[in-house]
Amino acid sequence: QVQLVESGGGLVQPGGSLKLSCAASGRIFGFYVMGWYRQAPGKQREFVAALSSGGTTTYADSVKGRFTLSKDNAKNTVHLQMNSLEFEDTAVYYCKTTVLGANYWGEGTQVTVSS
Repeated sequence: QVQLVESGGGLVQPGGSLKLSCAASGRIFGFYVMGWYRQAPGKQREFVAALSSGGTTTYADSVKGRFTLSKDNAKNTVHLQMNSLEFEDTAVYYCKTTVLGANYWGEGTQVTVSS
């Protein structure tokens, strides 16, 4: 089993920044992927960014150049630095990891971009 704990959501004005963190614990070994998805009201959950244990990072086109995903290997934690936030970034952000083919999700953290 793998447990994911998210933190860092909140309210921010357009153009502002937030940093989300996701700490993983449990049976994490071998090749795995950690990343973020988001779900806005009335919309499907969508991919935001992911980082593999091999070091490959992938971003959705909508966040490229604005969001940066990084990993603290010692703490099994990934950080999503979100800059130049837009109204359209408002959503519940979910951390996800895939370990040996099994998917694990966090409970989500709300990000609201509002003036």
